[in-house]
Amino acid sequence: MSTTPVAPPAPLLGAGVIVPTGDGRVLLGRRITAGESPTWSLPGGKVDLGESFEQTAARELAEETGIVLPAGRMRVLAVHLDHELGRPRLTAAVLAPPSLAEAVVTEPHACAGWERFPVDALPEPMFHPSGLVLGSWLPGLDVRRADSTHGYPVAR
Repeated sequence: MSTTPVAPPAPLLGAGVIVPTGDGRVLLGRRITAGESPTWSLPGGKVDLGESFEQTAARELAEETGIVLPAGRMRVLAVHLDHELGRPRLTAAVLAPPSLAEAVVTEPHACAGWERFPVDALPEPMFHPSGLVLGSWLPGLDVRRADSTHGYPVAR
């Protein structure tokens, strides 16, 4: 009997969007995705075919919060590679321009609400990729990194 080789799971490519307020706070949502423990998370999600990380960030931000900011004003700070899910996940840390626009819950199956938190008082537990992304922006943030997690700052 022959066995067909099973392809490894496809890598995940995504972007986490840091939306600062300009007064020392950042936007976070209460992530309630089915099958996962609740965590706090930045807006963000998977890259669609043909998109840049900046385009993904702008699209996901609008889809998840209703906040519309131009992709041209987004800036990639770093990329993070982790294997927490048993497959490669590459997440771009994308900094949006400051915004105080109201964030609305557009995906109630995935988010229980959006809040702005002081950067020196971030809530726990944090969604793993969001913690990595925030660590790119806040160098003093203590981010738990597994041995299988790697960060790569983007030089500009």
